[in-house]
Amino acid sequence: MNFHFPVIQTNVWDAFIAVPVVFILTQVIKIFLKVPKKYVPAVAVIIGLLFSVFISHRHHLIAGIFMGWFYGYAAIGSYASLKTTLLSIRNNQ
Repeated sequence: MNFHFPVIQTNVWDAFIAVPVVFILTQVIKIFLKVPKKYVPAVAVIIGLLFSVFISHRHHLIAGIFMGWFYGYAAIGSYASLKTTLLSIRNNQ
């Protein structure tokens, strides 16, 4: 069986635009739609997938799904890191 993985080209702007957009939209949805905390990571991944499939990588579905997963989880990790850092600083003061 001869299977070739798709070439996924991305650039640094994906990280500087897509991840913050997913981060901000997730927070806005969380605040205005009162999404329970346990579903917020799923919301971030869905937003990341939508952003990637329909905007960033609209001409290649596999690349869109792969990068959308990355965008969503990068936003989740950024939020968790920021929250942990702020709580640590607050507890040390």
